[in-house]
Amino acid sequence: MDVTVVRIYLTESEGKLERLMRRLHDEEPLRGVTVFRGISGFGPSGRMHASHLVDMSLDLPLVVEFFDRPDRVATVIQDIKDLVEPGRLLTWAATSNIET
Repeated sequence: MDVTVVRIYLTESEGKLERLMRRLHDEEPLRGVTVFRGISGFGPSGRMHASHLVDMSLDLPLVVEFFDRPDRVATVIQDIKDLVEPGRLLTWAATSNIET
């Protein structure tokens, strides 16, 4: 089955993860969503976000990832575009071995 994979880049300090997850869970019937918490990263600002034992930063990089049918993903992207800054959402075509 052809699917579209979506990857969204955030940081913890933006405070958008909870709203995004609530929308993806409650309003968008997706197959599933996974959130990865990075240990280090930087974006266009060049500001380093990193995990240190000393400060236990709450400003780490986050990656939200999901996949579904291409038409379903297109609808979801339109519905969440107010929560994701331009340039922080990537999509690509893939094939799933799970048929529905």
